[in-house]
Amino acid sequence: MRLSNSALASMGAHQNVITPQYERQQLSPGIVHLGLGAFHRAHAAVYTDGAIARGDQRWGIVGVSLRQADTRDALTPQDNLYTVAVRDAEGEQLHVVGALITSLVAPENPQAVLAAMADARCHIVSLTVTEKGYCHDPATRALRVDHPDIVHDLAHPDAPRSALGFIVRALALRRGAGLAPFTVLSCDNLPSNGLTTRGLVLAFAAMIDSELAGWIDQQGAFPNSMVDRIVPNTTEDDRARVAAMLGADDAWPVMTEPFSQWVIEDRFAGARPCWEEVGATLVAEVESYENAKLRMLNGTHSSLAYLGAVIGYATVDEAIADAGLANFIGAMMRDEIEPTLSRPGLPEYRAELLARYRNPALKHKLQQIAMDGSQKLPQRLLGTIRDRLAAGAPCDRLCFAIAGWLRYLAGSDEAGNTYPIADPLAEVLHAAATSSTDPTAQVAALLAVRDVFGDDLPGNPQFVSSLTQHLASISKYGVAAAISALEAKTS
Repeated sequence: MRLSNSALASMGAHQNVITPQYERQQLSPGIVHLGLGAFHRAHAAVYTDGAIARGDQRWGIVGVSLRQADTRDALTPQDNLYTVAVRDAEGEQLHVVGALITSLVAPENPQAVLAAMADARCHIVSLTVTEKGYCHDPATRALRVDHPDIVHDLAHPDAPRSALGFIVRALALRRGAGLAPFTVLSCDNLPSNGLTTRGLVLAFAAMIDSELAGWIDQQGAFPNSMVDRIVPNTTEDDRARVAAMLGADDAWPVMTEPFSQWVIEDRFAGARPCWEEVGATLVAEVESYENAKLRMLNGTHSSLAYLGAVIGYATVDEAIADAGLANFIGAMMRDEIEPTLSRPGLPEYRAELLARYRNPALKHKLQQIAMDGSQKLPQRLLGTIRDRLAAGAPCDRLCFAIAGWLRYLAGSDEAGNTYPIADPLAEVLHAAATSSTDPTAQVAALLAVRDVFGDDLPGNPQFVSSLTQHLASISKYGVAAAISALEAKTS
């Protein structure tokens, strides 16, 4: 039996399975979500499902895949129902989410996507399109006007490809129809993600119509937000396990951990769900939470991914079980990252993160975290490095992590096993990593990628020297021994 509305009706009660207890056919399309991936389905959609369950039927989600049809093809035959499997060492609970009411594929029918966004019932357009989906320069946060998708969308506004193109065209349609703008809610790991998205939308809109840009500027809303939940890729074993427990086949369940956090700046252009009643935190400012999450969780996740993958580990729990790596990550947080942050409770947050990394039930692949480093590291590590350098403070572990990324970009672990480099700049980065056997030359080649490092870091002697020394140590001794030498030096 395939998961569906009819299958739900025939399912018996199960203490470890939560199912929708509301009339799905009564839901209005109040949210359009761009980037219908696993993270959104395990995070914001779950909060929205909870808000709907409390009686507010305005918040059905129209999910949009901007590239591929695989999610739509998996979910449409099951009435857009799917399962969230929450796992830890203690066991597992399934939550069948009913908030998603339709799934669209933008390249197949961009007009349908625009129509959903321009619908008067739509109050929020949310995004999880990953850092590279913003068509911007991660180092400066400026719009890349030469990006192929931006060039296309300027020439073909009624058939956009990018998230920015869809947002600006839909806002233009709403303005023309006399409707208020929707709120644009970024749920991606960008610094000041709302402000960043606002700047990019206004820059794009200004290239089309200055009056449209002015209207968006005055009446639009782009709240900052911070999202946090670990969501590994789903495997065939996961599907089989969910089906056995659920009593129905789900073509695309999502796996996650018990922990979930969503901090949202309470600044909307119109109506919104009462997410705060189901666990979200609505605040006046998000920055302190966002910086802590980007730098402590995302920064150490990336560090663990590159260093662990080079050693030969496959998953986060395997890597953090290595005492040397675990001590390195903990010391990086305590000594180099936490001093740059202002969020209260940082020691407790550090302990919580390390405990989450040890969750043996998730099997979060290091290669999944390692993707798109050129887009992620400016926010996750380089911002912290800049703050430490400006303060005249040491940043050896942070630089060691960047050296680990450069070693990772060679495309093989210490045992010689190869892996693909998944990154928009993969060709350039791999060429830099393999340009020489001399660490000084390798570092120079990497720092020439200004889209990642900007113009300041390549000219900073402390940064260049530290990065070169750590790459030389990793190349000569291997990651584990190089970490031991570093810790002996800094202790």
